[in-house]
Amino acid sequence: MKVGYIGLGIMGAPCVRNLLKAGHQVTVWARRRESAQPLLDAGALWAASPAELAANVELVVTNVSDTADVAQVLLGDDGVAQGAKAGLVCVDMSTISPLGARDIATRLAAKGIDFLDCPVSGGEVGAINGTLTIMVGGQADALTKVRPALKAMGKTITHIGDSGAGQVAKACNQIAVGVGIAAVAEVMKLAKACGVNPAPVREALLGGFAASRVLDVHGQRMIDDNYAPGFKAKLHQKDMGIVLDTARSLGIRLPEAERVAGLIGELVAEGEGELDSSAIARLIWADNN
Repeated sequence: MKVGYIGLGIMGAPCVRNLLKAGHQVTVWARRRESAQPLLDAGALWAASPAELAANVELVVTNVSDTADVAQVLLGDDGVAQGAKAGLVCVDMSTISPLGARDIATRLAAKGIDFLDCPVSGGEVGAINGTLTIMVGGQADALTKVRPALKAMGKTITHIGDSGAGQVAKACNQIAVGVGIAAVAEVMKLAKACGVNPAPVREALLGGFAASRVLDVHGQRMIDDNYAPGFKAKLHQKDMGIVLDTARSLGIRLPEAERVAGLIGELVAEGEGELDSSAIARLIWADNN
C-alpha cells in the first residue's frame, strides 16, 4: 500500500521501518525534517505537510501525543483533510479520548474520509518486533482495506466496534496494566517485609494462576530496580486521565484506577515522568503507601 505516517517517535519510527520491510511505500511528515532523516535513509519518502502527504497515499497513520494533536494534524490548517481524496483511510494509533475519536471520525466522514481509532499495546518492543496488539474502532470495511498495512505492525488486530470502541479497549488495557503494576509492587512489598527474597516468589507465581505479563516484565523491573522506560510514566498519566475523564462523563467510579492514577501523578510530580510507570513501586514500598 501507499502509506503516509505522522508521528515518528518511540513507537512510530519502528512502525515505519516495519512497513518498509513489508514492501509498503511510506511517506512521512514531522515538524522537524531532521527527526525523519534516519527513516528517509531507510527508504521512506518526505512530504512537506500533512496535506501534501495525504494527497499521494491510500492510508494515513497518526501516532502522536493526545486528542488535540490528532485533530490538528488531521483537520487543522494544511492538515490531512486538506489534501485527502475521497476514500482515504486514516488510522490513529495514538491513545486519545473515546469521545474525541468519535468526533474526529464524524468530521472526517463529512469529507469522505474513513477514520479508524487503533490504539496499541505492546510498547516499544512490540513496535520494533511488529507484534503490537491493535484495538480497532470504526467501519469493518475500512479495516479490511488497510489490514495488510496493519499486519506489518501488529500481531493481534481486533475489531472492537464502532468509532471510539478501540479507545475504550485501550482505556481498559491501561487500567489493567496500572492496577496490575500496583498489585505486583504489593506482592514484592509483602515478601520483603517477611524477609523473603521476592525473586523466587515471582518465579513461583509465574507458574500458577497469578501469572501475567505485568508480573513477568514489570516484576523483573522491580527486582532489578531498573525503570528505563518501556512506557513512560508521563504518558501513562495522560492515559489514566482519559480513563477517569471517561468514567466521570458516564457517572461511574473506578476506585482502583483512581488510586493508581494518583500514584502515577505523584511519580510525575516528583520529576520522574520519564521513568517507566512501573516505578510507582518505589512509592508503594514507602511506609506511607
